[in-house]
Amino acid sequence: MSTAKRRRINPPDVPSIRPHGTMASSASNPTTFELTEVESNIRQLLLDVAAWIDETPSSKATDTEIKVPERLTNEKVVLRFTGGWVRDKLLGVGSQDIDVAINKLTGKHFGERILEYLQLPGNAAKHGLDAKRYGKPAEKPKDESNEKSNGKSGGGKTEKKAKDRRAAQGMYTILANPDKSKNLETASIPIMGIDLDLVNLRKEIYNEVSRNPEMTFGTAEEDATRRDATVNAMFYNLNTSQIEDFTGHGFEDMKAKILRTPLDPYKTFKDDPLRILRLIRFSSRLHFTIDPEAEKAMGDTVIQEALKIKISRERVGMELEKMLTGPDPCMALALIDRLGLYGTVFTDPTRELTYTPETEYFATAYTFVQSLVQKTNQDAPVVISETLLRNPEEQYLAWICTTLMPWADAPTVPNSKPLQRPFYAAYLVAREGIKAPNKICDVIAASFKDGEEIRQHVEKCYASSKRKDSVKSEDDAATRDGCGMAIRRWGPTWRSQVLFSLIYELVLGSVSRERIFDSYATFLKQLIEFDVLEAYTFKPLITGGELAKAMNTKPGPWMKDALDIVMAWQLRNPDVTDPTQAIEAVKLERNKNSSPNSNGAGRTTEAKRKGVHEFDDADGQAWKDAKKQPVVELLRWTVSALDSKGVEANWKLLCPPILKMLDDMEIKWKVIGCELLTQLLKITRPKFLLHTGLGPVFETTMKPFFAYLPSLTPEQDSAFLLNATFPAMMELAEVMHNPSVHNAADVSVLEKKRVKLLNEIVNDGILAPLGHAPPSAYPELATTVLSHLPPILSRLGIDSVRHLQSILQELSLILQNPFVLAKPSLVLATTQALRTLIENTWPRIGEHVPVLMGGVCKAWWRCCEEEEKGGKDVEDVKGQLKEIVAMLDAVLGTDEGKKEEWEKEKKKIIEASVWMEELFEGGRDQDLAVV
Repeated sequence: MSTAKRRRINPPDVPSIRPHGTMASSASNPTTFELTEVESNIRQLLLDVAAWIDETPSSKATDTEIKVPERLTNEKVVLRFTGGWVRDKLLGVGSQDIDVAINKLTGKHFGERILEYLQLPGNAAKHGLDAKRYGKPAEKPKDESNEKSNGKSGGGKTEKKAKDRRAAQGMYTILANPDKSKNLETASIPIMGIDLDLVNLRKEIYNEVSRNPEMTFGTAEEDATRRDATVNAMFYNLNTSQIEDFTGHGFEDMKAKILRTPLDPYKTFKDDPLRILRLIRFSSRLHFTIDPEAEKAMGDTVIQEALKIKISRERVGMELEKMLTGPDPCMALALIDRLGLYGTVFTDPTRELTYTPETEYFATAYTFVQSLVQKTNQDAPVVISETLLRNPEEQYLAWICTTLMPWADAPTVPNSKPLQRPFYAAYLVAREGIKAPNKICDVIAASFKDGEEIRQHVEKCYASSKRKDSVKSEDDAATRDGCGMAIRRWGPTWRSQVLFSLIYELVLGSVSRERIFDSYATFLKQLIEFDVLEAYTFKPLITGGELAKAMNTKPGPWMKDALDIVMAWQLRNPDVTDPTQAIEAVKLERNKNSSPNSNGAGRTTEAKRKGVHEFDDADGQAWKDAKKQPVVELLRWTVSALDSKGVEANWKLLCPPILKMLDDMEIKWKVIGCELLTQLLKITRPKFLLHTGLGPVFETTMKPFFAYLPSLTPEQDSAFLLNATFPAMMELAEVMHNPSVHNAADVSVLEKKRVKLLNEIVNDGILAPLGHAPPSAYPELATTVLSHLPPILSRLGIDSVRHLQSILQELSLILQNPFVLAKPSLVLATTQALRTLIENTWPRIGEHVPVLMGGVCKAWWRCCEEEEKGGKDVEDVKGQLKEIVAMLDAVLGTDEGKKEEWEKEKKKIIEASVWMEELFEGGRDQDLAVV
């Protein structure tokens, strides 16, 4: 923060305050201060009420649990403005809330007497008030600590009081609730635009047996010493108009701008650990430093444990909300970070989370958000802050996202309900740890759910903007309909979700900050250019009922997808208001889906048209009968025993059962069908397959298998099916688009078709499953998917470059997972895929070294950590990682410019840790045709 900026935020020095009336100030400290007109009127009203109480004792019995001591029975009522109001008054800051302490009455009792006094003829008018406004007191039984802001920044205490005033004109009470760390009943009454909080002077008696103190009437001195800081412990005596500093340190600490506890800090915090968070809040609000002794006590493990278990999470959440909606949230979070309080504040106390949050992410996150909010970041394009942080609510959500960033890589937590999706750990920390409102928790969950799609979409838009050619495919993410439909999927909170992904990429550090800023700025500018920032509010040209009528069919679940087609068409044609063409688009898509190649029934019809016969049993499924299982094994043996001529001679007998199995609802039979088809295709001549016309039938039958993913499909079943689908699809690509079938002139066209199908297998079978089912949550599925990536890349060859960035990002993220070594098979599948990727994309790999090495170095570090602890054998993994680095040496060594850059990068990594030196010693000899 610049010096000028800091001067604007810092509160002014304690001002020279003019004496009130005939009172004089001492040489060093003021004894009083001048009240505003409203404050003077309130003071006079309260003094008049106090005098009336002294003259007219109440005949009503009070229902308070706090007994008034005998010593106070004959004393007159003495009133004081307390705490924050006095502090802010000395700082020259206005306040809409005044805490009033009463020496011999509870807050509720005194509030009732105020209302009773104002109902007497002439009293309300005397003070310029409406008697009708202050009627019978209405009790509010809820504890304010249970109230939430419903996601609105600044929606805490003030918002609640405004709502309560509307509900009950007069006084409301907030009952004591020790279970929620609220130990005293208070009352509040709005008068002259000021909220008066009424409470008796008290002292708290703590013991080791109970975490809740015994509350009794106390003296002003006792009340002052029980407060959180000396600067909050000063009073303004309404009866004498004097400022009272009973701790003896309030004035000097105000001048020194320091927060000090009135008593021993360890005892102060142990008695009430919430005072830790209050001091942090005041420090960030006032820019006061915290006394070193207090800081030492705040970092004590015993005190921190007390804060975790003793204070209700509602009150923790309230303090955090006040910090994050205050003038300097960054300072508050930096204090939490520096004092080692992160794990105490941001945790889920309701369950045991074994994951240790990555607190090194924290500082990067909050300093970046601070620079965006204050617009001091010279590197981040202005479009990011202007689009994603438009108002206080979005800024508040940004700070919340920042606080949860250390949990971003945590594995999901199983749901106690078997059919429900697992929880994101950060979501649980927000919901249970800081009791965030549902709206905020939903934003967190959505940020994780949509995060991978957001990052991929941003990357695709960026890549599209860098392409020299302007031709874009219909499904290009950078088109208007692609961007608009994405915004609709992410919903109204998409801005916060996108910012979450941006922060996550920054803290991850796998790509340069400049590259991240550039890609997100490009994406946001694209949205602005397309005018789709509010796409989630767009209405379709036609309603579902109208669409059903136009389609001459009944309404049903189909309408959701149909209306999405209408909306996509609208986005492509923003100036057209006639829905006719949009309806035609729906009809066209519907006809496609009901064509012979679109589903099981259609494919069977197509097969029949080609002369392929059904099974000759009654229901076509006799092969599923357990007693007839040998029939399936006989079919398997027959296919393996035949040569190409035998296959062609028995084609009409072999294909129907395979198609029936592929179309079956059970995963088991789909898998057997894929295995049989793979065997069949290996011995089928390409020319013969072309003549049968069944190549496209097999393709459209198996493509949907890539969508059999968790959570709708169990992970084990999904891995089982995909393990059989990949070989069948790859074999089909080679046979169906084999150049030997055509003339030389058609070879290039056929090669494009083969590459297109292989590209679709990568997108639908590799990238989509990894994005939909995160490897951290579904390691078995990820291992299966990645084990089939090397042969696909090898068949694509240099055409693999198309997928280089997307695949590399996925592989790097897997290697960076803190728990990746718990799944050795996944690590080895990942490293093998990475090696194959380098082999086939080596001319372009130099542009992506930071991302690649981000994953390799993180994985290597984990291996070294594991060895240091004497854990599992990680030699195989280390060997793979060394070979990857050796391959980079071989590739980058052929280019002098890149070689020099690579050598600098290696030196930097080695200097960072002695563990890294071994990584660059070289692996086994590489058989690299690329070099």
